[in-house]
Amino acid sequence: MSTEGPPPPAAPRGRPGCLMVPARTKTAIALLYDEESENAYDIRLKLTKEVLTIQKQDVVCVGRSHQSRNAPSSPSSPIAKDPRYEKRWLDTLSVPLSMARISRYKAGTEKLRWNAFEVLALDGVSSGILRFYTAQDGTDWLRAVSANIRELTLQNMKMVNKCCSPSDQVVHMGWVNEKLQGADSSQTFRPKFLALKGPSFYVFSTPPVSTFDWVRAERTYHLCEVLFKVHKFWLTEDCWLQANLYLGLQDFDFEDQRPYCFSVVAGYGKSHVFNVELGSELAVWEKSFQRATFLEVQRTRSRTYMCSWQGEMLCFTVDFALGFTCFESKTKNVLWRFKFSQLKGSSDDGKTRVKLLFQNLDTKQIETKELEFQDLTAVLHCIHSFIAAKVASVDPGFMDSQSLARKYMYSS
Repeated sequence: MSTEGPPPPAAPRGRPGCLMVPARTKTAIALLYDEESENAYDIRLKLTKEVLTIQKQDVVCVGRSHQSRNAPSSPSSPIAKDPRYEKRWLDTLSVPLSMARISRYKAGTEKLRWNAFEVLALDGVSSGILRFYTAQDGTDWLRAVSANIRELTLQNMKMVNKCCSPSDQVVHMGWVNEKLQGADSSQTFRPKFLALKGPSFYVFSTPPVSTFDWVRAERTYHLCEVLFKVHKFWLTEDCWLQANLYLGLQDFDFEDQRPYCFSVVAGYGKSHVFNVELGSELAVWEKSFQRATFLEVQRTRSRTYMCSWQGEMLCFTVDFALGFTCFESKTKNVLWRFKFSQLKGSSDDGKTRVKLLFQNLDTKQIETKELEFQDLTAVLHCIHSFIAAKVASVDPGFMDSQSLARKYMYSS
């Protein structure tokens, strides 16, 4: 195996190897595996910035060799020539990496392919199952291909952002796997393409490649009303996973069946569970959600929801500068107002009602305000988003301190 270009820098001592930056170009001998016949044969992989090329070895005629001058020759040909053959690696398949995705799981199952993965192009072209001789080789190639796909995705984002207003920029996008709802499904995860753009979180079945595709998302949620949550990490003894995750955890969770899972909880309790292939991708998604939500809170500054209490229609506003305000919907008469710092706790019935506990600055006593909302989940997530953004605006390190994925990926 050889590597073209400069070698990646060594990881800092005491930190996981996933912090290394893979080379953009690589070559290696690997195996192309047929899952039906269970046969495998040698191939040569060639990775460039934009394409993964599969090469197979074949015997080709490269010309004719001259015979020895001592050998007899025909009158018409003073020096006889014989065909000369050589074994060479020939290109058989090129997989474009722009908007491509990687899968380490056997299609339709939860069976992880050890030391192997598949690359699928945007147009559906598959590399086939690429199997590597060691877990380390497999991990290195997984990171390298993922890094090149990520670089091309960033280029696509820049192109999209040139055509969008400053308030509608793409913060992050990429492939994930979504866990299907219902235990009777034969395939528990399916590929989805997610995007954080402007005020919204998008879920696509295929990547948006034109302006019109952005209105064709399967689901669209307001960023201020969703909650991002990293799941507990799932570990095995296999070094394929150990190479991607810092092993400092004591509390294991096998519920998700796959590592590197996160969930996005939206209004009315609607929840999506997603999985990515690398722990570094999980950390990027967590950071991107935090940044996108922070930017949206900074743009909108406030959100108002209709609510009620004891039959009276009210309005409840979450404001970045003022905090919480409740007023009558008809007269606009303000009933009460509290700062974010005055909120000391809350409780809800899991349906429509919430109790907010505020500390009166004069009396230091706790005042309870009970309200009822049609979509309580969205309101609670909005409160969380605004408070987190408020704290982050004062303490820039707050987001990093709250990052579960980054904490486990980068701790020494």
